[in-house]
Amino acid sequence: MKEITKGTFITDTEADTRAIGLSIADAAEPGDIVALIGDLGTGKTALTKYIAEGLGITEEVISPTFTIVREYRSGRLPLYHFDVYRLSGPDEFFYAGAHDYLEDSGLSVIEWADIVADALPEDALLIYIEYAEEGRRRITLI
Repeated sequence: MKEITKGTFITDTEADTRAIGLSIADAAEPGDIVALIGDLGTGKTALTKYIAEGLGITEEVISPTFTIVREYRSGRLPLYHFDVYRLSGPDEFFYAGAHDYLEDSGLSVIEWADIVADALPEDALLIYIEYAEEGRRRITLI
């Protein structure tokens, strides 16, 4: 991934989250992996939608909860959007064919990445999304 500002950001609005997603998309290069970690409803899918927007994806981005992965190919890079909530761990992740996507020239965004953390490369961009005070979100890029 190209240089991206890392650290903790407090988002007050959707526009704040959108700005982070667009900056991630701008920095994304073929083969990059974004690992999203956060509780239910913290905004993992919303952030993914803004990353897709920044890539120029024209399809509607929806959570792949039941299919595990959705592919979007209309942008400057293919986007592979994973939701691994229903998986038991890294072995099941790879059994589902994840390595084919992770080794491809697209951008992989993985929701609930903590479940499959042992399967991810060290250079994956880790993003923690947490509830903060008064309806805000705390987004930490590592």
